[in-house]
Amino acid sequence: MNELFLAIDSTGYPSRWLSWQDAVTHEVLGKVSYGFGDFEFTFTGGKNRDTGVNSQVTLKSILVMHGRNRVAAHHATIPLSNHALFRRDRFTCAYCGDVHTRGLTRDHIVPLSRGGTDTWLNVCACCAACNLRKGANSLDELGWELLYLPYAPNHQEGLLLQNRRILCDQMELLKTMLPKHSRLAM
Repeated sequence: MNELFLAIDSTGYPSRWLSWQDAVTHEVLGKVSYGFGDFEFTFTGGKNRDTGVNSQVTLKSILVMHGRNRVAAHHATIPLSNHALFRRDRFTCAYCGDVHTRGLTRDHIVPLSRGGTDTWLNVCACCAACNLRKGANSLDELGWELLYLPYAPNHQEGLLLQNRRILCDQMELLKTMLPKHSRLAM
């Protein structure tokens, strides 16, 4: 099973993705209040020695956990990675506007050699050709402009960027929590 379960805290705040193994463990340990969503998965375990009946755990695709997840609430964004960056920028070069399925690079708008930082607000997806032409130059030196502005994804956007196999009910829940400026809302 490749699908992940979306864990949300008791306040309705999405906290993290759970593998099926983690989801079953949380259910068995009593950490799940209830589940909801359009998809239901049943997992069968071993046979009970006394009754001979297989154990079963049935889980919905969205799990409401007991308590509040204070850690997720304090993390405004997710760690920067090329995978998440390219998905944030919709696999589109910030300089020429071409969409690429491969060959994208992470470009630092203000180059690291000129005091730029490796942060969400200073990086964009860039095709190899534009990255080679830009080099360590600033946009002003080249007379270039960005086709879109970089931004730091919030926690809900981060959850969308981290999982490639999101179920439609999980997607609908997360989309309701996206900021209006999000490129992922489209």
